[in-house]
Amino acid sequence: MKKLILTTAALCAVASIGFGQAKLVQKVTQKGTELVIPYEKYVLPNGLTVILHEDHSDPVVHVDVTYHVGSAREQVGKSGFAHFFEHMMFEGSDHAHKGIHDKITLGNGGTNNGSTNNDRTNYYETEPKNVLEQCIWLEADRMGFLLGQVTQDRFEVQRATVKNERGQNYDNRQYGLVGQYTNKNLYPYGHPYSWLTIGYIEDLNRSNVNDLKNFFMRWYSPNNATLTIGGDINPQATMKMVEKYFGAIPRGPEVKPVVVEPVHLTADRYVSYTDNYARLPLLSITYPTVKDYDKDMVPLDCLAEILGQGKNSVLYQTMVKKQQALQASAFGDQAELAGVMTFRFVPVPGKTLADMEGMFRAALDTFERRGVTDEDLAKFKGSVQSNFVNGLQSVSGKVSQLAQFQTFTGNPNKTAELIKMYNSVTKADVMRVYNTYIKNKNSVIVSVLTKTGNVSPAKPDNYTVDTTHYVAPNYGYDKLKYVKAKDNFNRAITPPLGPVPVVKTPVFWRKDIAGAQVIGVPNTEIPLVTFSLTMPGGHLSDAKDMSKAGLASFFASMMNEDTKNYTAEKFSIELQKLGSRVSVGSGTDGTTFSVQSLKSNFGKTMALLQERIFNPKFTQQAFDLNKKQKLEAFKSQKAAPASIAPVVYDKINYGPDNVLGVSAGGTEKTVANITLADIENYCKNYITSNGAKVVIVGDITEAEALAQLAFLDKLPNKKIDLQIPGPAVSVGKTKIYLIDVPKAAQTQFYVGYGTDLHYSPIGDSYLTVLANYPLGGDFTSRLNTYLRETKGWTYGASSRFTNDKYSGEFTFSSGIRAPSTDSALVALIDGINSYNSTGPTADEVSFLKKAIGQGNALRYETGAQKASFASRLLNYNLQPNYLEQQAAILKNVTAAQLKAISNKYIPTDKLNILLVGDKARILPDLKKHNYELIELDADGNMISKL
Repeated sequence: MKKLILTTAALCAVASIGFGQAKLVQKVTQKGTELVIPYEKYVLPNGLTVILHEDHSDPVVHVDVTYHVGSAREQVGKSGFAHFFEHMMFEGSDHAHKGIHDKITLGNGGTNNGSTNNDRTNYYETEPKNVLEQCIWLEADRMGFLLGQVTQDRFEVQRATVKNERGQNYDNRQYGLVGQYTNKNLYPYGHPYSWLTIGYIEDLNRSNVNDLKNFFMRWYSPNNATLTIGGDINPQATMKMVEKYFGAIPRGPEVKPVVVEPVHLTADRYVSYTDNYARLPLLSITYPTVKDYDKDMVPLDCLAEILGQGKNSVLYQTMVKKQQALQASAFGDQAELAGVMTFRFVPVPGKTLADMEGMFRAALDTFERRGVTDEDLAKFKGSVQSNFVNGLQSVSGKVSQLAQFQTFTGNPNKTAELIKMYNSVTKADVMRVYNTYIKNKNSVIVSVLTKTGNVSPAKPDNYTVDTTHYVAPNYGYDKLKYVKAKDNFNRAITPPLGPVPVVKTPVFWRKDIAGAQVIGVPNTEIPLVTFSLTMPGGHLSDAKDMSKAGLASFFASMMNEDTKNYTAEKFSIELQKLGSRVSVGSGTDGTTFSVQSLKSNFGKTMALLQERIFNPKFTQQAFDLNKKQKLEAFKSQKAAPASIAPVVYDKINYGPDNVLGVSAGGTEKTVANITLADIENYCKNYITSNGAKVVIVGDITEAEALAQLAFLDKLPNKKIDLQIPGPAVSVGKTKIYLIDVPKAAQTQFYVGYGTDLHYSPIGDSYLTVLANYPLGGDFTSRLNTYLRETKGWTYGASSRFTNDKYSGEFTFSSGIRAPSTDSALVALIDGINSYNSTGPTADEVSFLKKAIGQGNALRYETGAQKASFASRLLNYNLQPNYLEQQAAILKNVTAAQLKAISNKYIPTDKLNILLVGDKARILPDLKKHNYELIELDADGNMISKL
């Protein structure tokens, strides 16, 4: 990216100027003092809107096609079509058959994906710049030539995949269905927002391939789409490509805006359901508000922050801090047709959902007495510019913003206008929207009940959806005709790639101060600075007293509380005024203090960081609250297979006596043993500059950075010796460990073992990454292709090698639909054995070399990516040329070498197979194998051999 200047947009509307067939209708450049994303906007004769953003700082391009269609264009009985069709758009087109899209985008070092919401569906690729023309060709081909590849077989596989996605993200997750129950009871029957974007299983079951073909012909046309391209491009050459590949695609049917009446509730609607996975009840209260970009959107956002976001919020102060609720939050959500404000509460044990509702009503009374303060507005406005700037670190972030503005407002140049809206909000505005949308207004109140504990809803259910007045929309599906583009070139010929871009690794400087190693990476693209200070400690320090495992993590939580000169609330206010962030977290071998700040406020933010480090104040009240929250959180962690599996997997691999076998957050037993004195002693023993590591990235010179690091000389300089953990438990033979979660819709797989292979950038640990890539390291890998794309048993499957200074693991993980558990296990073992037997093919080796090699173009774009690179240099004492050494290994590696590495490190006869799911459903098939079967509880303790 070019250096982003905070300037006023100079708008140039030039409707009369043509570029070939396309007309330039708008050009925005940077002048003045306001924030703007420069772009050119064109419209093709077929109605396609094209937005180009030029940015030469990194050899990267991002291509986004946004179709103005989402689940709001569906109807009762046919929900989920928009999202289902998103999946089908990756199944190939006439000239880019199935697999070609991934072969081009992933195979050249890039990424691709798509997403669907209520109102739009988008498809996007981030690529090295030499792949631009191929990306444009791909997107044009599936816009104009898709239906010939929509077969019944592919339809069935993707239908199964979507069902698994629903299971993983909604049905098989605690509180996953709150939104479904809310929307169904909030909006009138048949309202476009009355169902989730994912749709209902029964609707997916009844859909057929012709339904999806009609959906494509009705909505997927150039006149209902915006093509946005940003990055290292030449706009004139790019427009020629766009015209060539998109220009001949015919217009589709006219698309008129959806018009619905605002939602009006005549009484509170109480509904409830029992959650199969929730260990703690939850109360959700939702009010209808306004649609996106409405004049009341910003004051509603401010109101949500005041009421229920952060430690200063009314709900936190009146409910959480007083230990009446474990969680109490508020958030607004505006979409194209309507919006809501939602409040959610998880009670502490002993409090009921009815208590939560009563306390919420009382909290609103407290807010009315309190009103909106100057500080409320100052902290709300303080973060606005920072949030916008932060979103512009990557070309994908800027392209996405332009695409969204164009799709929903018709004007990509909304940035300055929105910032003005946020900066202009007043106390009167906030109180007005409170009185208009919340005070004494009716809401949908959803009680989420647990299977055990005799939990009662806030009030008995009192609402039944009225289905008698629904009239299905007539979208004209019976009049559709599939018309392909007629070209004057051979579209079947894949465009050539451009020259492979030269990637420069970040320039950095090094310094040692007071025993701390410092590394800095200048990055003048945006006025933002990212800083981290890591002191030795972290989870490895828990090894000194395993009965209090989780102490380091607990300490980090407490370091985010009060200081001697600021309450936690006041500290948060000061940060938000600056638009800055300061946080403390615990890692494997260190406690990390993290900072993000606008350049102009970095000095003030660092002063607050020093207050945090030098003057912590550990109060009994904050300790008790944190401890209660942590202990109750363990219950939630045991609610679903996906959260149980990784914790128990570590225990199996390393054993209960190895610190790596215990979660960094500890367990219910160990956290219960931690006292306030333990926190204070940890602070005395582990605050030091000796062995610390500092990473500073952003719009700051070395001299400016060093001036802010003088405080390192004031830190204690004690040397900290961490106990190096022992090796993983040796696996004598493959065993199956089973944890029962009754009625689980999916089985969570964690399969692998502790390799004890430590990180080495040019040793076996790097070769294992290469060897695993064709097996399970990529979307196109053998395991994901078979389990997801061929069988539809899962939403995604992958295997990976991970390693650091102390340990290494090989892990396969996936959420598999419960009825396919045994089949998937057989396929997994067979797949690994087959790969070990033959090794990767020549094509697979060629693919991984391009994918990994050219992928470097995408790895150093954002501040976070540059910081990760710098951290790796420090943590492993690497020389900068290690990347060149890796490139040489990658270039010369052979299939035989990768086969040998795979055979050495993926032994199917010595694996820990952890399956978390419905025992009654999956155990009978598992018993057919010769593996030893051991049942564990959710803590990983043995129950019995099966």
